[in-house]
Amino acid sequence: MRVKGGTVSRARRKRVLNRAEGYFGARHRLFRTAKQAVMRARLYAYRDRRTIKRDFRKLWIKRINAAVRTYELSYSQFMFGLKQAGITVNRKMLSELAIHDQAGFKALVDTAKKNLKA
Repeated sequence: MRVKGGTVSRARRKRVLNRAEGYFGARHRLFRTAKQAVMRARLYAYRDRRTIKRDFRKLWIKRINAAVRTYELSYSQFMFGLKQAGITVNRKMLSELAIHDQAGFKALVDTAKKNLKA
């Protein structure tokens, strides 16, 4: 007696094709190309869940640097001044402050400048 296993194979193929829904051309119709596309997409998704954290940190640093330079200060001096003052605010919040609350950000810049000279 032979084992057919049709239901298991069909379920596996269906799972792959469902994940490939919305892909262009044969990538969402044919099992073999869909499987390759899904595997690659999942690899990219895994990789990019890590790189997105780096990319956002870079963006926040660029924003803080641009905002701080209007007050004649560099990013590194600003961060060092905040550290000397004992202020621990993460870069995401600092960039949000620089965009949405200029007065609050200016207060932080003044504090950092004061602690640089001390």
